[in-house]
Amino acid sequence: MTDPVLRPYRENDRSWLVERHQTLYRRDEGFDDTFGPLVDGILRDFTADHDPQREQGWIAEEAGQRLGSIFCVAQDGVTAKLRLFLLVPEARGKGLGKRLLSRCMAFARQAGYRHMVLWTHESHVAACALYQSFGWRLTRSEPVHSFGVDLIEQSWAIDL
Repeated sequence: MTDPVLRPYRENDRSWLVERHQTLYRRDEGFDDTFGPLVDGILRDFTADHDPQREQGWIAEEAGQRLGSIFCVAQDGVTAKLRLFLLVPEARGKGLGKRLLSRCMAFARQAGYRHMVLWTHESHVAACALYQSFGWRLTRSEPVHSFGVDLIEQSWAIDL
């Protein structure tokens, strides 16, 4: 077995990412069918007008099988936003999330961002623990009704 590689996102990854997000979030969180189109829109916007010097996406892959993703996009001139951080269940617990998060944050620093932010849900316990272990801090937590379910939406931030 080989170590997974982190390669740049390609447009032909979009349908896989949309399907995995929609399927996994429906199964694990009870999300409705509005979540997949949200992911699709994020990816279409990224492909259409991202600045590769300041915005990147990565796909974790092993032996031709996609295992996960992470994206760094501009929120403004000094703040990057982490988006679409996903690991398929069979890839979790092996350190791949740490590798993806490290790559994304290193890119943000190299691109000149001073801060990073992200949006997630309290139910993503493992991801939130990972963010905290990297020095991210919870900046907002509030109940919402999104994607057909009641959630605790969270915002996290870190100074780079």
